[in-house]
Amino acid sequence: MKKLVFAVVMCLALFVSAAAAAEWTGHISESGCGAKHADGSEKSIACVKGCVKKGAAPVFVVDGQVLKIADASKVMDHLGHKVTIKGTKSGDTVTIESVSMAH
Repeated sequence: MKKLVFAVVMCLALFVSAAAAAEWTGHISESGCGAKHADGSEKSIACVKGCVKKGAAPVFVVDGQVLKIADASKVMDHLGHKVTIKGTKSGDTVTIESVSMAH
């Protein structure tokens, strides 16, 4: 019985750790324009920065999906840029563990 309980606990731990963290590559845009600025062009970067400065929320655009960002302060240095994000996704919101420039 102890072996069965241990096996179940280990399987659940493995499942939770696998589901807990993921990695995506996409663009940081803003809530008003969403995927319209997911090209990394100078024009898009300027628009994203300007709209965020005026109060729009940064968003993460990946595979055509626009995701809210739980802690926007983590992406402020990457507005308009192509990035790789490591974190978790719940519904339409991503919680960022780390963010770095993508190539």
